[in-house]
Amino acid sequence: MKQLQMLYFTGYLTILVSGKMPERFFQKCTMQGIPIWNVVKKGEETCLGTIKKQHLSYIKELQAQTNYTIEIVQQRGLPFLWKRLLQRKPLFIAMIITVMFIFILSNIIWKVEMNGFPKDLEEKITKALKNQGVHPGAWMFRIDTPSSIQQKLLNDVPELLWVGVERKGTSFHLEGVEKLIVKEEDSLEPQDLIAEKTGVIEKMFISKGVPKVAIHDYVTKGKLLVSGNLSDSNENENEKDDKDKKDILVPAQGEIIAKTWYKVNVTIPLKGNYEQLTGKQKQKYYLEWSKLNLPIWNLKSPKYEEMDVEKVEHPVYFLKWKLPFSITEHIYSEKKKHTLNRNKEEAIQIGKEQAEKELQIQLGPKAKILSEKILHEIMEHDKVILTLYISVEEDIAQARSITQKSKEKE
Repeated sequence: MKQLQMLYFTGYLTILVSGKMPERFFQKCTMQGIPIWNVVKKGEETCLGTIKKQHLSYIKELQAQTNYTIEIVQQRGLPFLWKRLLQRKPLFIAMIITVMFIFILSNIIWKVEMNGFPKDLEEKITKALKNQGVHPGAWMFRIDTPSSIQQKLLNDVPELLWVGVERKGTSFHLEGVEKLIVKEEDSLEPQDLIAEKTGVIEKMFISKGVPKVAIHDYVTKGKLLVSGNLSDSNENENEKDDKDKKDILVPAQGEIIAKTWYKVNVTIPLKGNYEQLTGKQKQKYYLEWSKLNLPIWNLKSPKYEEMDVEKVEHPVYFLKWKLPFSITEHIYSEKKKHTLNRNKEEAIQIGKEQAEKELQIQLGPKAKILSEKILHEIMEHDKVILTLYISVEEDIAQARSITQKSKEKE
């Protein structure tokens, strides 16, 4: 069966040999190394046989040396089919145009469906998809993979908790879950505000509760800053003898801005090597089939000394069927190697900036870095090791639930 399929690609013919004892002609061909099969004697002086297309010229040379006549009865295989199509140019051109037209239409986005999104969120997703080039009429080879589109959507649309992107033929289907933003209601549980860290009070903004500290006070971690017991107010401090007084408990709320301090260690190399992208890019497109890569667009290779190569595979469809080959985009990004040489002063300055950035990330955007001082400075093995003392202004208030105990009246 496999041999017959291979013969179809190369082509084969059935010939009729006429003459006295025609089977001897086939025997002579066999002796010359020309394979012949399906030999059938049709009469006393006629005989049929099948040969390969590439052996026809050798058959004709042998026939010229004999008194036999040869007639081609049947031609089969791809080469003959191709020849007949070329003889019918209008039909052949129409077939090529039709196949190309279907191929192009099969690799264009015709529909983008979204399920499970409210209208306002759907509009934001549609806008984000257009920025990525995903919209009806877009060429499939120009867009990213569904997983990449999904990740970019999560970054561009903060209201999305999860989104799934799936390609089905010529359409994209999106399903997702919207983040539920729950407004924090006032806690009914009474609470105090205590110091989360040690520091000096700089500012106080109290909306509920009784302040127990003042500006410029030095407080240690765990100290009570704002009491949730309104009975602790200054007006009631002298009413200790009132046995009927009841505690009035509320959830204390507010911000206690204090000056705090952190010790940070950083190490900065004086010498080193690093790579940096220059921003120059070139794309090449390949037709990939199994292990075969055939360049089809932008055949020139980029003349970069150093470069990173990113491969993006774009599957190819014909109607709803995925074809066994794909279009692979190779993105070549130029990069250059640099040698790093710093002096001690530059390393110290970079160390300060690095320490501040790392601390800012740790504390969050609301914290304000005030100043820094170098406590220790060591230089060894082409490295500068710094110990910094950094002053920060931040909210140190931390909620602590009030444990309500039953009181026994004596």
